[in-house]
Amino acid sequence: MSVQEYLDKHMLSRKVEDAVNAAVRAKTPDPVLFISNHMKKSVPSVITNVKARQILDSRGIPTVEVDLYTNKGVFRASAPSGSTSGMYEAIELRDGDKGTYLGNGVSRAVTNINEKISEALVGMDPTLQVQIDQVMIDLDKTDRKGELGANAVLAVSMAACRAGAAEKEVPLYKHIADLAGKTNYHLPVPAITLITGGKHAGNNLAIQEIMILPVGARKFEEALQIGSETYHHLKAVITEKYGSHGCSVGEDGGFAPNISSLKEGLDFVKEAIERTGYNEKIKISIGVAATEFCIGTKYDLDYKSPNKSGQNFKSGEDMIDMYKELCEAYPIVSIEDPFDKEDWEHSKYFTSLGICQVVGDDMLVSNPKRIERAVQEAACNAFLLKVNQVGTVTEAIEAVKLAKDANWGVVISQRSGESEDSFLADLAVGLATGQIKAGAPCRGERLAKYNQLLRIEEELGEHAIYAGDDWKHW
Repeated sequence: MSVQEYLDKHMLSRKVEDAVNAAVRAKTPDPVLFISNHMKKSVPSVITNVKARQILDSRGIPTVEVDLYTNKGVFRASAPSGSTSGMYEAIELRDGDKGTYLGNGVSRAVTNINEKISEALVGMDPTLQVQIDQVMIDLDKTDRKGELGANAVLAVSMAACRAGAAEKEVPLYKHIADLAGKTNYHLPVPAITLITGGKHAGNNLAIQEIMILPVGARKFEEALQIGSETYHHLKAVITEKYGSHGCSVGEDGGFAPNISSLKEGLDFVKEAIERTGYNEKIKISIGVAATEFCIGTKYDLDYKSPNKSGQNFKSGEDMIDMYKELCEAYPIVSIEDPFDKEDWEHSKYFTSLGICQVVGDDMLVSNPKRIERAVQEAACNAFLLKVNQVGTVTEAIEAVKLAKDANWGVVISQRSGESEDSFLADLAVGLATGQIKAGAPCRGERLAKYNQLLRIEEELGEHAIYAGDDWKHW
């Protein structure tokens, strides 16, 4: 093909002329740069390459990071990872070689991206999120993404979502809202971790975390300020009783003093709240993760205390009584996984009491079929969305729609293994979930999400709406 034929085929002469005319009208001081950028915008973007690598998450455990290339730039994302995984969630692909990263390497997932997924996606329009995700699902051919690995698929899906936003020249949260058919953007109430226990900390506290919800704040910026101040007051409260060694932190940045009971932890948090003076603006949420200490049909709240474990089992009925007492004594408005993941009967009864928001986590693992069953049986009234449990942005959006159609609450959630990727912040705003759980106001991988929400609120200006007291109804 001659140069003239090439120019004619792609109508380059006209496009160059349009770019020059635009530069003249703009009176740009750098016409070459202006014309270059104008030409880039005139050409539809396509995926040109997908490259993956192994990086370390916040726990020092390998995870997958992806660079997705288009003719508009390079777009990066990394997959979060949890400390546990169940039979109903998408499968993380690990190498299993105990001689390298104790078997936790992800080189197989990386290879799948570089050799299989990249080839399948090259040439696709990055704005077509549904089609991109479906190509990967079809390529995997398993129900739980066990062939390619959910960690591989999700990292690519998130990177493609960023590329799609760039192609449309809109913020990521707006692109996500467009994909979900939403037109309003809401800043979520943060569930800020103050005390960490369970599998995420080395103390004797059985439950996973105690969090605060700054529902009385007027803006997200104020909510984060309230959370930060309460966190530092709590540090002083713990130091007064246990000394500075009591202020070590868990995997999500919450303090991990060796407290003897849930009530002691709640008393610490209550004291910290009183010292801030924000009593009327703060509610409490607890993440129980009861599956971790359920033995048969009984619950062992002392399972982390060798001298006490097995001596004080509680039945499902006992746990309900305990929750009722706690909700009367403290401003608790939300409880995550109050029972074992298969203890549907007690969860249904507790939800029916209408005492607080009952959030399904291990019970649902963001699985649409489990969510549908829980909706039909009224087993809870909210769910914790962990994107790596479903594996693609499209499936995450569908899970949120399913919950919202049932008038459920939705909590966008971190994992114990996080990175500096702030995708969850944009996801929470774009899907208008009203709630986000991103850990303590401590540790960079947690603050990446909170700081991104600050930027989004600033960008939205007067159009920014903070969920506040209506956090359950968005």
